[in-house]
Amino acid sequence: MFGYININRKELTEEDAKAYQSYYCGLCQKLKSSCGTKGQMLLNYDMTFLIVLLSGLYELEHEETEFTCPLHPTKKRTAWINEATDYAADMNIILAYHNFEDDWKDNKAYTKKAFAKAFLKDYERIRQKYPRQVLAVEKYIEELAAAEAAEEENIDLVAGLTGEMMGEIFDWKEDEWSEELRYFSFYMGKFIYLMDAYEDLKKDKKRQEYNPFLKMVCQKQEDFETFVKLILTSMISECAKSFERLPIIMHADILRNVLYSGIWSKYEYIQIKKRKQQEKKARGKQNVKSL
Repeated sequence: MFGYININRKELTEEDAKAYQSYYCGLCQKLKSSCGTKGQMLLNYDMTFLIVLLSGLYELEHEETEFTCPLHPTKKRTAWINEATDYAADMNIILAYHNFEDDWKDNKAYTKKAFAKAFLKDYERIRQKYPRQVLAVEKYIEELAAAEAAEEENIDLVAGLTGEMMGEIFDWKEDEWSEELRYFSFYMGKFIYLMDAYEDLKKDKKRQEYNPFLKMVCQKQEDFETFVKLILTSMISECAKSFERLPIIMHADILRNVLYSGIWSKYEYIQIKKRKQQEKKARGKQNVKSL
């Protein structure tokens, strides 16, 4: 679930890069203050995006603090923290908890079971604070498990489960922006699910595990690749159109960087990896012919 909402740092201005990094560090510090150093291992860019989005939409002011990071001890780091940071940190914990639980159920990874147990008190605390969001995530886990067990072939339906869950998380305050935030995050959630399925396709096929793309029948591999690119583009296009309808000025360039460039970084990485594998395979065939 994590790791797809990335930034393209090469395309950011120095000012925007500093702001983004400050929000990222702010999330790290908040996770630490909420549940100790173990919370910092949950840090990710996906929830940083949520902070930037909500900060821009609600034009939130932040508190700025400087701290020494163990990973970068030679220079003081800057952290920006506001209400959205607090909220995103709690959502981060909820999602991570279920990721640990899923890894335990799927792979019997005892370390992940231990991690889930370590965050159980924090999970219950957040459940009391945000019952709607926690219930939505729990419902999502159940419905997704049922869809996978039934080997659901409707790609749109199964991807929509992630979209609905994301809608509950992004709809922070249930106010006048609820409808647009839900629409925006629904398509982002679908993109994330489909991107994850695309990335795991080879692994899932080998392990004979559920993947919505495995049921697809294409005469050529190129046809399948075209379909995947088309459906991913369609999802993120709807997401981007929704974003442009939101009255966001503050940090708009950072958010557009993610939506129009950064979010494709994983897809581009997969394409590079595939090309290298194809080139290696082609060189192997040439070597066999030359013998």
